[in-house]
Amino acid sequence: MTSIVIPAHNEAPVIGRLLDSLLADSVPEDDTDILVVCNGCTDETAQVAAARGPRVRVVEIPVPSKHAALRAGDDHARSFPRVYVDADVVITGAGVRALVEPLEDEASGILATAPAREIPLAACAWRVRAYYQVWQRLSAVREGLFGRGVVAVSKSGHARIAALPPLMADDLAASLAFTPAERRVVDSAAVVIQPPRTWPDLIRRRIRAAVSTAQVEQNQAERSQGERSRGEPSRGEPSRGETSQGETSQGPGEASARTSTADLRAMLRREPGLLPHLVVFLAAAVVARRGAKKAIRAQDFGTWLRDESSRQN
Repeated sequence: MTSIVIPAHNEAPVIGRLLDSLLADSVPEDDTDILVVCNGCTDETAQVAAARGPRVRVVEIPVPSKHAALRAGDDHARSFPRVYVDADVVITGAGVRALVEPLEDEASGILATAPAREIPLAACAWRVRAYYQVWQRLSAVREGLFGRGVVAVSKSGHARIAALPPLMADDLAASLAFTPAERRVVDSAAVVIQPPRTWPDLIRRRIRAAVSTAQVEQNQAERSQGERSRGEPSRGEPSRGETSQGETSQGPGEASARTSTADLRAMLRREPGLLPHLVVFLAAAVVARRGAKKAIRAQDFGTWLRDESSRQN
């Protein structure tokens, strides 16, 4: 049996489309455990989820916290593999089954999986479309489990991420917790991720990403310092096995999702026509970095800049 945990905070407009997609292509022997954890909701998220019938269990907690919702989901989930799904994305039941298949094969060594992204851009402003033309080509973005809204783990993989502290970028931290050999993007599974529609909404999302990435890196630095103080080998120091994406072959906790100028130059050499898009991408990065400075200085890692445009039907 697979357990699906869906943390949801005021997601009444979108939670139904996800649940309908999960339930629509179920097979007769499908006993998937679907759990929606409504955290601090003031809308009808719980009622919308419960209306999908007995296949969907609903748990409500009073605090609006994704981390608390994930932990509550773990407390109520019945089995492994376990799939964590954001309420505002769409994935099918067949997609979930494709994700868990490698996790059920102990010989594969795979502890975590995520689906391929589908990002519909037709309704977005041109600068948003230009930004994603570059973003989707980045090696770290293509290979990492983050930014997909879905992460599946085996029981051993769950033990790895359960030890992580509460972080805004929970999917980035989860991705970095596994080596490239331990994680896999499953191309036969797809998740539809609604992008921000407007430039201001894109900047809000990128500011949130910059702040949350800084928090992850701060946590990595603190952990490495603690390991050094205890005389343990530090996993945060670069090694000779480092790749152009900042990942090393020694173990989890060493990788970074940051994009280097070398990555961008190589992309431009391969596709010179991307130059206008790259200018937009860099402009978004600069604006977001400036916007994130205040929160990072104040260590404000709790304010969630939510993009409502991507939740429009």
